[in-house]
Amino acid sequence: MDLLLAYGWSLAIAFGTSVACTLAVRTLARRRGWVAKPRPDRWHRKPTALFGGVGIYGGFLAAYLIRRPIAGMNGDAILVACASGMFALGLVDDKVQLKPYAKLVGQIICATTLTLMGLHLNWLSNPILDRGLTIFWLVGVTNALNLLDNIDGAAAGIAAISGAFLIYFCHAAGRAESAALAAALTGAALGFLVFNFNPASIFMGDCGSLFVGFFLGGLSLVNSQVGARRNIVAVLAIPVLLLLLPIVDTTLVTITRRFHGRPISQGGRDHTSHRLVAIGMSERRATITLWLIASASGALAVLVKNVSTFLAIGLIASFAFGLLFLMIFLGRVKVYEPLPEGGEAGGRALLPTLADFSYKLRIFETLNDFALIILCYYGAFLLRFDFDGESAFFPQFVRSLPIVIVAQLTVFLAMGLYRGVWRYTSVDDVVLIVKTTLVAVVTSTLAVLFIFRFEGFSRAVVVIDGVLLLLAVAGSRISFRLFRSWLSRQRPKDAARRVLIYGAGDGGELLLRELQSNRSLQLVPVAFLDDDPQKIGRVIHGIPVLGTFDRIEQVATSMQVQELVLSTTKVDMDRWQLVARACNEHGIGCRRMRIGLE
Repeated sequence: MDLLLAYGWSLAIAFGTSVACTLAVRTLARRRGWVAKPRPDRWHRKPTALFGGVGIYGGFLAAYLIRRPIAGMNGDAILVACASGMFALGLVDDKVQLKPYAKLVGQIICATTLTLMGLHLNWLSNPILDRGLTIFWLVGVTNALNLLDNIDGAAAGIAAISGAFLIYFCHAAGRAESAALAAALTGAALGFLVFNFNPASIFMGDCGSLFVGFFLGGLSLVNSQVGARRNIVAVLAIPVLLLLLPIVDTTLVTITRRFHGRPISQGGRDHTSHRLVAIGMSERRATITLWLIASASGALAVLVKNVSTFLAIGLIASFAFGLLFLMIFLGRVKVYEPLPEGGEAGGRALLPTLADFSYKLRIFETLNDFALIILCYYGAFLLRFDFDGESAFFPQFVRSLPIVIVAQLTVFLAMGLYRGVWRYTSVDDVVLIVKTTLVAVVTSTLAVLFIFRFEGFSRAVVVIDGVLLLLAVAGSRISFRLFRSWLSRQRPKDAARRVLIYGAGDGGELLLRELQSNRSLQLVPVAFLDDDPQKIGRVIHGIPVLGTFDRIEQVATSMQVQELVLSTTKVDMDRWQLVARACNEHGIGCRRMRIGLE
């Protein structure tokens, strides 16, 4: 209880000091003209104060110095000193704009100094290689958080979330001093967030992002020390999971910019946060979404620490697979403008190679199913043996896995599972998936029976594997269609024409789906009209049928309709002329756009 009180005091002192310091820095920055002016590759629309990182550092340092008698330790003091050096480096960069190589050299010096004091990842047995990997880790995480500082509140919020989880991990590892430092950083980040959440009145700058990123990277090494954990998976995974979002975001942005021939160090609206906004989220909602992902990643790290190695592997693999799918979804959002002088064409997808794999070469589907087969088979063993794999299932799993992979992938290919297009997944495709999954599981079971005579194997595993595989394969296909449908509903409405669909039959439903998915048409359906009174009040894919053609004036006025589109083939020429005349009288356009037959 005394330790929790100490952590609370560290957090409170840091929070209060950070609020006061940030307020003072914002006032001074505005008076001196130290502001970030609006730029095409940035979000803010008005001059915004800089050097907010001074408030974060001030709050953290105050808590550290005041609580020093309780939270003092040589190793932690070295970390604070090196992180302070990183803060100074960022402060100079904010003021004079250092060259990228000069800033990188400074980061390497700070990271190397920390490793010389004995703080390593302890991932490799060779001490020299492990020290080199630690330096790479520290520099990488530092720059990852720096790049993540691209939308109001994202970097500060994720820093606070990571710091909060580090309080738990340091306390659990018996490092109360380090936990108090994590509390101080959390409080300082929260204090700055008061002024940095959308709409931000101050930015942290490099002095804040470099300090916070380096300190989080260094403090996350606490649980990687020799003897800290017997679970090697937890030792490897905890630091990565705590900082997974900035790492993933930086990796994808780096690959993207290299592919499109753009400088990695140059800013741009191609980060995860920007893509969330591009699909229709508000900036606040996009920031909160990033916080939720970071929180989920931290919660998974807590689970990994407290479960067996076998269960931890399954949890990490499942989470990573889900995050990969999210990034592929966001990769379909077009963000790049054309480069001058014949540069790379703008508007390409984030991962064009993966897009090509998915819709042309079918490589992505194969890799997806390959991973799903492994995950589902592994999960079946875990569920069958109550998540205790130490004594029972792992040898059986390892022996039979290659056979299962070959058998099931062969069936998937032979039964035509890779002929469809995921974004158009229909009921017929789901039926095919069910048949294919059933045949695949039966075939793999017969293969295992033939080779190993099923000696020592559990029959329940086969049933569980079949259920998991069906859910996973069908879910992966359907998710693309659901995302495409959701994405179409999130597009901005101000640039599109509001459309009233005349005809709520099969043709109207097909037309609705086309308008919702084809963004290039710039038509947003808002309601249906239909001459059948029995259809009034019904809803088709979220769009209501508001009445017959006699109510066109009321519906057009209440729904602010700009155009009427005829979908049905049952309207003769005389009726169509009547429709066109009514539209002209009410000042709305009209056109025929039939898709399919009724």
